Amino acid sequence: MTRLDFSCRLRWSDGFQLDATFAAGDGVTALVGPSGSGKTTVLHLIAGLLQPDEGRIALDDRTLTHTARRVFVPPHRRRVGMVFQDYLLFPHLSVRENLRYGQRRRAPQGREFDHVVELLELGELLGRRPGSLSGGEKQRTALGRALLSGPDLLLLDEPVSAVDDRLKDRILGLFERVIREYQLPTLFVSHNPQDVQRLADRVIAFEAGKAKSLPDATTSPTSHSKLESGL
Repeated sequence: MTRLDFSCRLRWSDGFQLDATFAAGDGVTALVGPSGSGKTTVLHLIAGLLQPDEGRIALDDRTLTHTARRVFVPPHRRRVGMVFQDYLLFPHLSVRENLRYGQRRRAPQGREFDHVVELLELGELLGRRPGSLSGGEKQRTALGRALLSGPDLLLLDEPVSAVDDRLKDRILGLFERVIREYQLPTLFVSHNPQDVQRLADRVIAFEAGKAKSLPDATTSPTSHSKLESGL
């Protein structure tokens, strides 16, 4: 079942052009490809942080962007939760206040605060500010804030690139638990083939702003070699 339809064009002032069309269903869809190929731009377009020059984005039965019809739903009404590579937590707010910020923006079906705190093991961190947190603690807080906004779609932009190998397995395990429990369709940007193999149900490969599906990329040995060459 298709949950997300994406077809957009966007030209940057440096000449780079994104011209990509793909669909994503339930589970985890990995976006892979070299740096500068358009993956993060896609996430920003879906989240409403960028507007395309031309195109359409639909999530379930809701149109988020449709340039021909002049439809552009603002970010806070999209019900999309994004976890950025550099977290983007509010430095002057405690972990509790960062989480509550996500909850204030939630749809009526938003996740319950205490459950998210327990699920992500944040109880001992609630009174601390981001400046005193480790990379893994910041990542868990950012994920909690995204969940508490009550999203219909989760966007993960290289979520474990800033944590060391010792913490990566734990963080990936938390992502797996969250995605399984909440049944959230997820787009996952990564350069690591092992992480993609672990999390993804399907893979979209990007190159020079174009998108192409890699069938069975997470299970087939042949496709796995293609996946590694594209990262």
